[in-house]
Amino acid sequence: MEDKKISERSYEFALRIFKLCKYLERDGAFGIIVKQLLKSGTSIGANVEEALGGQSKKDFIAKMSIAYKEARETNYWLRLTRDTETISSDRITELIEESEQILKILSSILITSKRNP
Repeated sequence: MEDKKISERSYEFALRIFKLCKYLERDGAFGIIVKQLLKSGTSIGANVEEALGGQSKKDFIAKMSIAYKEARETNYWLRLTRDTETISSDRITELIEESEQILKILSSILITSKRNP
């Protein structure tokens, strides 16, 4: 994926998560995982958007921190989905890699934001 703003990237990631959850929902046996994955995977972008509209630097850092935690949770659910062989690993590997890239970007944003007054 080309270098994009975190807001665009997290939005596109949320769309992909939505499509994955829609696919997994067809089976019906993975209801809990689907709910958790959909909630955390779409929350990343929502919190990034809130951070960008934050009223203060403290607010920005707080919302970006939540986005980071949601990205970690999403990565967990994606790995669990892969490791239970619910879906072909090729299909989920790209999403796992993207979640890891989003985590790195969010981590970098948080480190920079906390350093600079």
